[in-house]
Amino acid sequence: MTAGDPQRARVYEAEGLLARMIDRRDDFPLVAAFGSRVAVPDDRKFGDLDSVQRYVDAVLALEWVRRAAPERAALPVRVRARAGATKAEYEFATHVIAVPPHRVGGRWAMRELVVLHEIAHHLAAEPGHGATFVSTFVELVEEIVGAEAGFLLRSALQEAGVAVT
Repeated sequence: MTAGDPQRARVYEAEGLLARMIDRRDDFPLVAAFGSRVAVPDDRKFGDLDSVQRYVDAVLALEWVRRAAPERAALPVRVRARAGATKAEYEFATHVIAVPPHRVGGRWAMRELVVLHEIAHHLAAEPGHGATFVSTFVELVEEIVGAEAGFLLRSALQEAGVAVT
């Protein structure tokens, strides 16, 4: 936990839990989670940065996204390669999502959950993993990946101690 971003580790923990469920969905297509039996959804995987860029552009062009965050959705976001494989990030000053590509070991980052996480940073317009970011991220996952993914993420966040509105 960091002083400036106290929810960061807990958000990553919850997102990681959902990613692991998705990664194991072929073996466990139904999970008993948080008091419910849920069909585990799948998320998109990306082969290259151009496909990530097209996806980001498409998400920002969605009508409901434009209504929810008109100023932020109208700002173009550029996707670039990160040299290191350990993290993906959103650069607020330049409106850039930096994702490690496959060639540097970024297979884990070339997936829909990670890209939606970074889009949520852009749309929330706040650094860190505060309430606006969390609600934006959950809404993106719920609306785009599906209701089951939204339920699992929301539940995992609550279980991790993250306030979800």
